[in-house]
Order: sequence, then C-alpha cells, then structure tokens
Amino acid sequence: MTGAAVPSRRYAQGMETRRIVLGDTHVDNAESNKTDFDRPFQELITEAAWGHVWSRPGWTKRERSIVTIALLAALGQDEELIMHIRATANTGATKDDICEALLHVAIYAGVPAANHAIKLAKQVYKELEAGQAA
Repeated sequence: MTGAAVPSRRYAQGMETRRIVLGDTHVDNAESNKTDFDRPFQELITEAAWGHVWSRPGWTKRERSIVTIALLAALGQDEELIMHIRATANTGATKDDICEALLHVAIYAGVPAANHAIKLAKQVYKELEAGQAA
C-alpha cells in the first residue's frame, strides 16, 4: 500500500490468493517491478480482483480459473490469457477444462477468438510439459 499505510484485510487476502493462484515467483516479480506510477493499479487489482472476487467462497479456484480463461480468450487479452493458463497448475483446472471453455468461446464469442486462444494454450502446454520433462 502507499506510504507506510497498513494493508487492509482485503489487500492481505488478495495478496494471499494472488500468490496461491499465480505463484510466488510471478507475484514477487510483479511486486519488485512496481513503481509509484502503477502502485495504485497494483493495489486496486490486489484488493478488488484477488481480495474480493477470487477470494469469494462461492466458486473454487478451478471454476474461477476456467471462467477467467474463457473471458480473456473472448476479449483477446493474450498476455493475461497465457498467465492464467500457466496458473492452472495451481488452480486445478485441467487441459480438458480449458478445451471445454474454449469451445464455449468459439460459440459465444467467435471462432477466431477461440482459434487464437487454442493456439496460445497449445504453446503454453507444450512449454509446461517440456519444463516437467527437464
């Protein structure tokens, strides 16, 4: 949080959830690259996205992951899509889950969006599987 302010309960919960989903390495990197310019944005997403929405009890991390990936694919948000596909290692969403989500994207958001997302997902899974083999 800005200055010497004590983080809110929502911020602390958000940081915990963010680390569970994205992993310590990703979050540590984002935190170390934070500047005064993007600090308010980082605080906002930590509290709102991670501390509120991702931390709600109604859905599992797996379910939230599937929905998030479908939305990002539909919106063409490639970098975020790749990040969240990588995060499935932490959320429990399977390749089959993501395949089903992207089929929904094809029908409800368009074949080109789903086609591009499938291409990106295949690249990410290939990298992840190569890393596991090493």
